[in-house]
Amino acid sequence: MKIVILGLFVLLSVALIGWMLAELKAKFCQYEPTDDEVESELQTNARLLKDGWKELSIKDVIKTISTKGFSAN
Repeated sequence: MKIVILGLFVLLSVALIGWMLAELKAKFCQYEPTDDEVESELQTNARLLKDGWKELSIKDVIKTISTKGFSAN
């Protein structure tokens, strides 16, 4: 019984330490896009808007999806 409790304690400790490290990494290692990435994203957005792309609302998505499934025939 003592080994089960010890095992759970070790597992919980490892999980908390891993969580702590992940939070510290997210806090101190922020991602900053490069100028090339920003320029590429702007070009892609401009191209999509020029070609008539628009973001769909949830109502538009519900109209276009199939909720009936596929026929097995």
